[in-house]
Amino acid sequence: MGGGPGLHDATCFFAADPDGFLAGLLDDELVATICVVKYGTSLGFLGLYIVKPSCRGRGYGLGLWNAGIARLEQRTIGLDGVVAQQDNYRRSGFAFAYRNIRYQGTGQAKTSQRREIAPLSSVPFDDLNDYDRSVFLADRSSFLKSWINQPQSAAIGFLRNGRLTGYGVIRAARTGFKIGPLFADDAGCAEALFNGLVARVPDDSGYYLDVPETNPAAVALAERHRMTIVFETARMYTGRAPDVPMHRLFGVTTFELG
Repeated sequence: MGGGPGLHDATCFFAADPDGFLAGLLDDELVATICVVKYGTSLGFLGLYIVKPSCRGRGYGLGLWNAGIARLEQRTIGLDGVVAQQDNYRRSGFAFAYRNIRYQGTGQAKTSQRREIAPLSSVPFDDLNDYDRSVFLADRSSFLKSWINQPQSAAIGFLRNGRLTGYGVIRAARTGFKIGPLFADDAGCAEALFNGLVARVPDDSGYYLDVPETNPAAVALAERHRMTIVFETARMYTGRAPDVPMHRLFGVTTFELG
């Protein structure tokens, strides 16, 4: 899959929706998990759905799945489905929206940092939150506060005439580093943010970027930096898919929480 989870994802995920993480127990043994996180009043995201191999085929996963879906009832629900499970998700009412591709890269960016790049700590949080909502399309301020301040990470923004026109975060993972999100108004801004983030990666470490295939400029960025494809998912939704401005989405935040 590439990289494994971020080292500090759990704390940030919990901040998004403390009640959104369900567990299936069998005689006090954890055998299944799912997250069903609520964003705002109309969006939910499903992830981390897994059943212990020895307990599959007994209905434990389905019971947990049904409990999770019930928690997000009346909301549009999104998920990033692995190839092997996409038919199952379709049967549960999820429709394909677009493909996300995980790219892996190595080596630091060789360009100098642009003067428009600034740490997000210097940007008013309300400005950042407003920008995030203009791309993600739902409020996730609790998650965002935790995400940009996690240990072993860097969070930077691109300021054009004092106005935030993009931002990105890179964090340590079990293997290498993961970039996400990478939101930008245009390809030039995304390139500068990407270079600023990758410059923080040690020379001997890899890094990962999850790119929506429907943004040609994002795919071109990954290919220009000779990144290679290591994994893919299908972004799927129940109900009407959010009208995400794909031309500004250069890197997904996480496959688990959207």
